[in-house]
Amino acid sequence: MLILTRGDVERLLSMPACIALMAETLSARARGETVQPLRTILRVPGGAGLLGSMPAYIASPPALGVKVIAVFAGNHAAGLDSHQGGVLSIDPATGALDALLEAGAVTAIRTAAVSGVATDRLALPDADDVAILGAGVQGATHLDAIHAVRPIRRLRIWNRTPGRAVALAERALLRYGLTAEVAATAEAAARGATIICTLTQAREPILKGDWLAPGAHVNAVGSSTPDARELDTAAVRRAALFVDARESALAEAGDILIPIAEGVIGPDHVRAEVGDVLIGRHPGRQSAGEITLFKSLGLGIEDVAAARFVVAEARRAGVGQEVSLF
Repeated sequence: MLILTRGDVERLLSMPACIALMAETLSARARGETVQPLRTILRVPGGAGLLGSMPAYIASPPALGVKVIAVFAGNHAAGLDSHQGGVLSIDPATGALDALLEAGAVTAIRTAAVSGVATDRLALPDADDVAILGAGVQGATHLDAIHAVRPIRRLRIWNRTPGRAVALAERALLRYGLTAEVAATAEAAARGATIICTLTQAREPILKGDWLAPGAHVNAVGSSTPDARELDTAAVRRAALFVDARESALAEAGDILIPIAEGVIGPDHVRAEVGDVLIGRHPGRQSAGEITLFKSLGLGIEDVAAARFVVAEARRAGVGQEVSLF
């Protein structure tokens, strides 16, 4: 079994390569070439965190595996990432355990890469005014992803802890030569932006519908449980809604489920999965003034595809540590 650390994954899985890989993976799902059950969630008593299990299979090229990920929001106080776990890559021919990858890096990169895919297909071609709400790990990788698919003319960053927004602004300057504005409020960051990424652990809305400009595109990424949301009902109601997986969105996404419970929208408010847009089954954005919204939950097929790619690159480059379990 090959063991790959966070640093190994970060070196081997570049954002442009991962964006292309995620487009291929979501297209495969749309063509019916994947098996993707809903994730299983175990909530730790006392509210400390949760443990998720995300198995998946891809037919071609064949890939099988499971991500086991723990999400503990309080980790930041101890200097740890909130996401901890591993991706197990399994030989689809024999069932043998082929590799173990640090899951935090896989999750951070592939999640942003999927937002990159959605942005590339749904945002206006000339969208260049970007707002990032949430300046943690996903803030950094989403900056990389949006920069990979659109030229950024203006960048605004907001975070509840201003120091983290400042740190991300410094990264934008060092990596891309972008001078970012650190916004005092989420509204100041988002109002008028043409691409908005919500990347927080908020349980109540941080983005309101009346802040959204005509033609804006939103990637809603941070919330992943039925009782939490980053967008208010007006934002979801105003938008053409796209998801990564319809059944996941209608089972887990509070951004969608809460407006449904309020009777403002129905399940049919979901226009399509992004994979349907990629293979031409759905046209995606239908006018320049339309507001598009991609609600991301994350799929096991994304982790399995990323793991297969990273393991192949690692073996080609002689990276990682081989360990025998017998």
